[in-house]
Amino acid sequence: MRSDVRKADLLASLVVFLVALPLCVGVAIASGVPAELGLVTGIVGGLVAGALPGSSLQVSGPAAGLTVLVHEAVDSYGVEALGVLVFGAGLVQLGLGALRLGRWFRAVSAAVVQGMLAGIGLVLVAGQLYALGDASAPASGLGKLAGLVSLPGRADPVALSVGAATIAVLLLWPRWRRGARVVPAPLVAVAVVSAVTGLFDLGVRRVEVHGLADAVRLPEAADFGRLTEVGVIGTVVAFALIASAESLFSATAVDRLHRGRRTDYDRELMAQGAGNAVCGVLGALPMTAVIVRSAANVQAGARTKASRVLHGVWLLLFTAVVPGVLGLIPVAALAGLLVHAGCKLVPVREVRGLWRGHRGEVVVLVVTAGAIVVGNLLEGVLVGLALAVAKTAWEASHVHVETEDRGEAGLVVRVLGHATFLRLPKLLDALEALPRDRAVRLELDGLRHVDHACAAALEGWAAGHGGSGGSEGNGMSGGNGMATISRMP
Repeated sequence: MRSDVRKADLLASLVVFLVALPLCVGVAIASGVPAELGLVTGIVGGLVAGALPGSSLQVSGPAAGLTVLVHEAVDSYGVEALGVLVFGAGLVQLGLGALRLGRWFRAVSAAVVQGMLAGIGLVLVAGQLYALGDASAPASGLGKLAGLVSLPGRADPVALSVGAATIAVLLLWPRWRRGARVVPAPLVAVAVVSAVTGLFDLGVRRVEVHGLADAVRLPEAADFGRLTEVGVIGTVVAFALIASAESLFSATAVDRLHRGRRTDYDRELMAQGAGNAVCGVLGALPMTAVIVRSAANVQAGARTKASRVLHGVWLLLFTAVVPGVLGLIPVAALAGLLVHAGCKLVPVREVRGLWRGHRGEVVVLVVTAGAIVVGNLLEGVLVGLALAVAKTAWEASHVHVETEDRGEAGLVVRVLGHATFLRLPKLLDALEALPRDRAVRLELDGLRHVDHACAAALEGWAAGHGGSGGSEGNGMSGGNGMATISRMP
């Protein structure tokens, strides 16, 4: 039995390695850093995060979801500051895990998460379309989208053909199920396109290889002083929160794919933090748990965490033994790989389902994605969270007004639900529409909550209607034009 488990983990690790290899390189290139740094993050994800307790089967490494934020950070602070940013994010994650806050990431609105991924996907696709044609891309997300109009005239047709061929292989290869089980589509696409490009000596830009030792840069003491800058602190927090959310949401998805041990969210958060701290020391990219590699690990038959550790070993051996192979890969092929990955981040099917029953969630999703495209990742997520909270508060403050006419005894008005300032206009409109020449008894015992603004407004309305504005336990007010409040919560 144990030998079967070892064999299954060995085979699964090879599959994950083949999936991770082109993605590690592609994410690094898209992030504006040397390709080797993506492999370093993949190695650390396997050897460090993979060996620690938390989730037994999910695999960590550089993720497309952080590409936009990393590129912005490299543009703002330089690649030499990347290590400090990632190291700081790792420490934040370790602290969150030690405080047992991992499970609270599951409380984040799904619409915000989907909007975040959609916004990242749109910016990623827009940026990689330029790389697809070996053209330079504008800096801002909005600029990338606007510049697509003039891109066809600037794109290199040969590079564009290479990128298009890569996407075609990615779409067609999975249809051959037997072949897709043996060799993952990303590896087939990059390998085939690289071979054809080399065979015909096509003049397209290729990945620049400098060697692992030259790419790794240990942070210096002066670099850590930048952690006192407000902008740097904000980037560190953004790295930590977004990487943590993506990792823990991935853990939830992976748990649904197998029947083994469930994820310990706090331990997994600390494992991610330890991995990012090591990545920071090595000056590499930040890591997250990646659903594509994790799903490949489960589907390949992995039984224990040995598979994800071994995938890190294979990445290390590849980087040490045959790093020159990376120089054969066209940049347009990796751009095609990331365009394909970015399109998968846009939840088109989920939006269709939400629109039928939860249109408010669609608004949150679209606004979050739009804010990321127009601004940046951190601003977009904050806007999305604020809108989700406001939406929840609006829906929770439901107020229903019922009126009963008791003839000469007057009117009984019952207010039910949650009375907050958000529903105050609706409540006052209903009360002010009541006839002023009738006695009114306002019953509030059906309210589960009433805030100060509503309480003051109700008392003010009762006083203006000719009553005392006070509270009574029982009784209908006497006389025309009088109002009493019964049982103010």
